This record gives sequence, C-alpha cells and structure tokens, in this order.
Amino acid sequence: MLAACATAVWADVDPPSRVARLNLVSGAVSFEAAGLDEWAAATVNYPMTTGDHLWADDQAHAEMHVGSTIIRLDSRTAFSFLRLDDQIVQMRLSEGSLNITIHYLSEDDAYEVDTPNGAITLLRPGTYRINSDPDRQQTVITVRGGEAEVTAGGSAFPVHARQAAYITGTEFPTTEVHPAEPRDYFDEWALNRDEREQRRPAPRYVSRETNGWEDLDDYGSWSDNPGYGYVWMPRVDAGWAPYRYGRWAWVEPWGWTWIDDSPWGFAPFHYGRWCYVSGGWAWVPGRMAVRPVYAPALVVFVGGPRWAGSFGGGGGVGWVPLAPGEVFVPAYHVSPTYVNRVNVVNVTNVTNITNVTNVRYANQNVPGAVTAISRSDFANSRAVSRSGVNVSSQTVASAQVIGMTAPVAPRRESVMGHSADNMTSIPRPRESVLAHPVVTRSVPPPAPVPFAARQQALAENPGRPLDNATLTNLRRQMPVARPEAPVARPAAPIARPIEPAGRVQPYETPATGPAPAGRPQPYEPPNARPQPVQRANPDRPPVVERAAPEARPQPVQRANPDRPPNAQRIEPEQRRTERVEPRTERQEIRRDERRPAPQERPRDEKAKPEKAKPERPKSSDR
Repeated sequence: MLAACATAVWADVDPPSRVARLNLVSGAVSFEAAGLDEWAAATVNYPMTTGDHLWADDQAHAEMHVGSTIIRLDSRTAFSFLRLDDQIVQMRLSEGSLNITIHYLSEDDAYEVDTPNGAITLLRPGTYRINSDPDRQQTVITVRGGEAEVTAGGSAFPVHARQAAYITGTEFPTTEVHPAEPRDYFDEWALNRDEREQRRPAPRYVSRETNGWEDLDDYGSWSDNPGYGYVWMPRVDAGWAPYRYGRWAWVEPWGWTWIDDSPWGFAPFHYGRWCYVSGGWAWVPGRMAVRPVYAPALVVFVGGPRWAGSFGGGGGVGWVPLAPGEVFVPAYHVSPTYVNRVNVVNVTNVTNITNVTNVRYANQNVPGAVTAISRSDFANSRAVSRSGVNVSSQTVASAQVIGMTAPVAPRRESVMGHSADNMTSIPRPRESVLAHPVVTRSVPPPAPVPFAARQQALAENPGRPLDNATLTNLRRQMPVARPEAPVARPAAPIARPIEPAGRVQPYETPATGPAPAGRPQPYEPPNARPQPVQRANPDRPPVVERAAPEARPQPVQRANPDRPPNAQRIEPEQRRTERVEPRTERQEIRRDERRPAPQERPRDEKAKPEKAKPERPKSSDR
C-alpha cells in the first residue's frame, strides 16, 4: 500500500511530458500567460500549457502542434487550454473558429473542446471544425473525418464523418444534426497546410510526436556520426552556438524556459543534446521514443564570484548546452521516475545524482559555447543576441557550475516572455466573452494562482517553481478571478470507438432534416465578389421539426460564423474604409450596433411568409 500511495503522490507532482508549440503567428495574435491577466504579443516557439490564452485578431491566424495534432485558429478567435497534460488536451473556445487535425489518438488520450453551448469530445483521428458565436449563442461542430461526441443540456449524442451538429442556447440548448457544408476559406487554408505537411518525408530519426520535427529538413541536414549515431546540423552562420539567439521566459511548472528565435528552434532545444563535431554544432536526438519528454531547456548554468565584474553591480549568469550522455536533473519538482524518463533516450545509465555542480561538463571546453547575460536582462526576458556579454576565456575557465536553473527570481516580464513596453496597444478579446462560462465534460484543474500572489514566494527561492503545497495555500487565500466552467455530466456517455451510424443509440437522435435557413454557401475564393444578401433556397422545404424558442428568431444561424461568403454580405457603405479584403466583413457583423434585435431583424422580400408557430416538439437533448 505504501508503494501505491507514493506513486500517486509522485504522479501528482510530475509536470506534463508534452506542451503545445506555437509554431505559426500570422497577423495580430495576442497571448496571456496562465495567472498573469495581461496580454502581450504572441511569440513563435512559445510552449503553451494549462491556463494559457490566445487571441487572434482581425485577419490573423495561429497554429499550434501538440505532438502530431494540429490546432489552428481563425481570425477573431478566443482560445485557451483548460488542461494540457499526458491524459487530455482540454481546450476552451469562447469565440471564433478552430480547425483541429488529429493524426494519432491513443486509448489513454483525449481531446475536448468546451464552448458556452456544449462540450465536444473528439473520439478518433480526423479533421474537425468548431465554431462558437456567443452573440448568436450557437456552437457548430463539423466532422470532416473522424467521430465526435457532443455533450449539451445533460445528454450526449454522436456526430459522424461528413456531419455537422448545431447547438443553440445555453440554459436549455437545442440541437440539430445535418450534412456537413462545403469547406470555406478557413477550411481550405487548413487543408492546404495539412497537405503541405503530408508531403514532407516521414521523420526517420525522431518520433512524429516530437514537437518541431517538421522544420528540421528545411533548415539543416542529417548525417551518421560514428560516436553519436544520426545527428542534425543546422545551416547557420559562423560563430553560432545553441541557446544564444532567443530569450528566457518563466513558464510554470517548469520555471526558466528557452524561447528560440529560429523558425526551426523548438525540437533541438527541448529534446536531445548538442555536441561540437567537424567544426560545427550538431543536435543529437538520441534513441527514438514514441512520445519524448519535453524539457524547458537542456543546459547547465555557470557563474561565480569572478563574473560580477563583467556584468556590473547586478551580476550575471551564463549557460552551456548539455552534451550526449550528460544527465538533466530538473530544478522543478519531479519524481525519480520522471528524471529517468526525461533522460532515457540520451543517457544509457541514469544513476543516483545528488550534486550536479561538482561536474565538468563537456561543452564547457568548446570555445564560444558559453553564453552569458546580466541578471537584469535575463529576468526581463530580453533578446540574448542583443544583450549578451562577452566573457573572457579565463573567466569562462574559472566559472563555477551553479545548477540546472538560473538563480534569478522571475518578474512580470519573465512570464510575458518579453519586455512590457507598449502593452496598451495589444489587441485582446472582449471581457464579456472571457467571463462567460463554458460547458465541460472533463473536470478542469483549479484556476492558476495569479503571478502577483506567487511572486514573493518565488523570490524566496530564486529559479525554482513553487511546490504543490505552497500553491494550494496561496490558492486558498485568493478569490477566483474568473468564473470556473460548469461541468456537464451526461447520463449515458458513448465509449470510444463509436459504432457505425446505423446503430440504434440510447438517446433521442437530434433532427437530421435540411440545414437551417441562412447557412453559408460553398466557399468562394477571395477574388470572387459575393452577391448581395441571399436567403435560404426557396426550393428547400421549411424546417418544421422544432419551433424556435420565443426569445429566439427563426433559425438563421450559420455553420461557419466567421466569414460568410454570401449569406450576410455587408454593403460597401457599411464597411470600414481601411478594410479592402472581402473576408474582413466579420468584424462589422459582430458589432452590436450593426445587428438589430432578433424581433426587429429585417427579412428579405423573397423570404417565406411567416407561419404560425407550431407546438414545440420534444427537444432532442431533454
């Protein structure tokens, strides 16, 4: 029993073995770190985890990789990770559109997207599109391939490939299932990026679950080294060294984390080791693992009393990359099992290590391998290449190893990932959108402790994240900053894998008739000028399976609320003068002053005459 209890305690302490790499930022994309409550410009190669938020503003897009899974954000999308660990990727979509491609899904892994209208569980590998429109109180899940399950109103139902489910309302949501609409511009963009990645050669020396593997062939080459096996050498300028072109950020629960500036700068800095061979640096990934364990930075920090003169009164800190065979001993709180897992692909025999400072590391002997910066620039997350300090070879030779973390207390800038200048101009989502609760099926962890409440405790032990006991005590003293998401528990959830669509389900199947009126037309290229407002096809029979609620207009919701090519065109005099691309109409549509109240919505003169409201049949989710 003692062993079982110890395992449970350690499992609670160990951090996740995976993160989400932010690998694409196009346009104005903003980031809010867990517990900070302040927005900053998003940074490529940032490792996102539980509690982190993203906002893609007008004409902006973002892309993240969680291993082989790809998550893409459309313009005007508010997204966050409610929970990201080894068991689940639980996402919150408060507003906007997601496109998710899952290449591999193990039996003990789960993907969930939570919206104000319902929770969506992605059950199989495939491609999924999720839209959330808080103004219309509607969520749409389109399954291009795969299987999903929707939980809303206390019940659950499946959505199969080539189907779309509409969930409307929050307190008493109504649901419908229809054939999937053709792809729009966002789907086409995501499909093109998927196809581009599929055209790449399959990874030969690293797992497909290694974040960042897809960039290596474009920026370097592989070779077989007699001493280390297959190594990867980047195409870089003379004088380049690992962990020199980027910055340090404070990312809980790992602590000091390297954020590299290079487009390929993720995998070689969070997995594997570096060695100096044939006059250049080479990355050694080690033995292939199905899911390698992420590390914040695989370096050892150096310094000592003789360094003070080179950095002024505040002192400085230096670091050097670990070489193959050298053990990484985390400064954050982990179990012995975790130490073995994070090192096993790079170290043949991980023995008991109690002192990592009484060691001479191999790359300390490589000229130019040590990089140094002042403590102030380090804590303010300034670019190392612009603020680094030249340290003499004599000072480097006398440097003392100070451990696997820098003894520097984090600041607000450390958590943001860069300087806090001009933060007032950073776009951010509406507070009303962020404050609106979402429906969850899996119970998310407690809200992160605000950084302001953690900062004093972090300063008492510089460079080391807080343990769970300290965080629990701090959490008890703090009010909840944002309302936590309510948890929806369906009475009869469907286990994966889903049976074929023809199977009789233990619930009342939602309506599967024609799609609601006003749904968007097939995708048109941006150059094709859409026609004025077009209502539902008059040849299509009216949907009479369920009457709309009294406070809701007749069904005119759209499957893709972000960019309707035809259904809701804004006339030129209504647009902002600086908007010239057809797909930027969405911002105008979302403004409250542009949208009349539901009972006052004008109808096209070709629309069907209003019929008497039939008696409302039994809803599918009641």
